[in-house]
Amino acid sequence: MTVTGWGVFWWSGPALMLVVIPVLDYLVGLDADNPPDSALARLETDRFYRWATYLYLPAQYLSLALACWVWTGGSGVTLSPVDKVGLMLTVGGIGGVAINIAHELGHQRVRSERWLSKVALAQTGYGHFFVEHNRGHHARVATPEDPASSRLGESLYTFLFRSVFGSLRSAWTIERRRLARQGKSPWTPRNDALHSWAMTAVLFTVLVAAFGVPVLPWLLGQAVVGICLLESINYLEHYGLRRQRRSDGAYEQVRPAHSWNSNSVISNVLLFHLQRHSDHHANPHRRYQALCHAEEAPQLPSGYATMVLLAMLPPLWRRVMDRRVLAHYGGDVRLAALSPRREQALLRRYG
Repeated sequence: MTVTGWGVFWWSGPALMLVVIPVLDYLVGLDADNPPDSALARLETDRFYRWATYLYLPAQYLSLALACWVWTGGSGVTLSPVDKVGLMLTVGGIGGVAINIAHELGHQRVRSERWLSKVALAQTGYGHFFVEHNRGHHARVATPEDPASSRLGESLYTFLFRSVFGSLRSAWTIERRRLARQGKSPWTPRNDALHSWAMTAVLFTVLVAAFGVPVLPWLLGQAVVGICLLESINYLEHYGLRRQRRSDGAYEQVRPAHSWNSNSVISNVLLFHLQRHSDHHANPHRRYQALCHAEEAPQLPSGYATMVLLAMLPPLWRRVMDRRVLAHYGGDVRLAALSPRREQALLRRYG
């Protein structure tokens, strides 16, 4: 910033996600190779990969504290409003990736890792994700009951509203019912959603006490950015895919065909193999480094970074993705997950 005078450094997060990573994904290409079966057990227990997730947390909170210091002028650097917005987007992106870390840790059986999952979620205030994703989304994925499964013809912006509020409501219902079975009120520290939200309240209170009230709008802004990044990824992971009902009325078992995958090397490395999403749903406790490519899974045309950018432009997104959903179902649009608002139009267009 001192050299250029432009303050471009504060916008490094959006530049990395929306420009650098998509370009690198294109240049480096794909890798659909899987580790041999004999190596999977060794990969699962390799502590290098586990520490890669653990060490993200101190880096995450160090960056948040530094951002608060800069936002409030403690560093001696005077930021313009544009610079502050850029820093907010950059820090929010770090918080969004932290939700992915929380996603990885929250699926593990080790109690300490599940607690660290809540710690990672505190920055964005999205602690109920710990409940909803593990006990809601994984049970209801690719069904009309899942708020985090997007539908054919549904725009990213409509989905954001539905998923954010639907996931919040679902998480509270899941915890209320769990505690009711134990004869307890939901208003207890044992409520995982309340416990996670309390961690955010403590974090924000400490930061406001340390840096002053002026930092609060930026903290809230970066949290919204992180949430939107997560939900944008949710949007593309199951777009238009639907589990069919069996003759007994229950939904078919979750298969690789119910998640979009991508083998883009750079995005997979930076997102801890989140793009191998089909194997994750089939084996939710499998650690990220051992996730495998599935031939049955439909493939996105590019990595997550590029696809999030595409999703921001709904007409272009539908032009690219709707035909892929249709091809996945052999041309029978009735098998896809249709947006109720656009169902008749979709049937007329593709039926």
